[in-house]
Amino acid sequence: MMLGLSGKMLFAIEAVLDIAYHAGSAPVQSSEISRRQGISRRHLEQALQRLARHGVLIGVRGPRGGYRLARERRRISVGDIVRAVGAVRGSVPGGDVTCNSELGCQVLRPVLDDLQTTMMGKLDTISVEDLCTDAYRANITSEGRSHLDFTI
Repeated sequence: MMLGLSGKMLFAIEAVLDIAYHAGSAPVQSSEISRRQGISRRHLEQALQRLARHGVLIGVRGPRGGYRLARERRRISVGDIVRAVGAVRGSVPGGDVTCNSELGCQVLRPVLDDLQTTMMGKLDTISVEDLCTDAYRANITSEGRSHLDFTI
């Protein structure tokens, strides 16, 4: 179980990782990400647009359009992605717990806030580059890299 990360946040992280890992010279189309990740294209597109609005991705229009990273993958943290997806509610994981009692407000909420701060701090230390390195080590084939042609 992943404490505090919603399904939307997880597939947003996977989508950014997919773009970083499978990108060739052309932008990555949402249909490709949807196929590889088994994510509904409708929900995926919402997450991709949100990530573009928050400067994690750049949307490229046109028939060969798609998405690419807005900056180098070593400069995008998992925390950046989580904040972008959570920004709709103005919160990050766990931030929407309401206080209904003194115990909840004075005891439980500070513990959850501390957990959230710790988790976000850890997510901020993990870059998309780190995740791509893990994927290379796991021998996962990069579709974008396999289509590159270096002949002159």
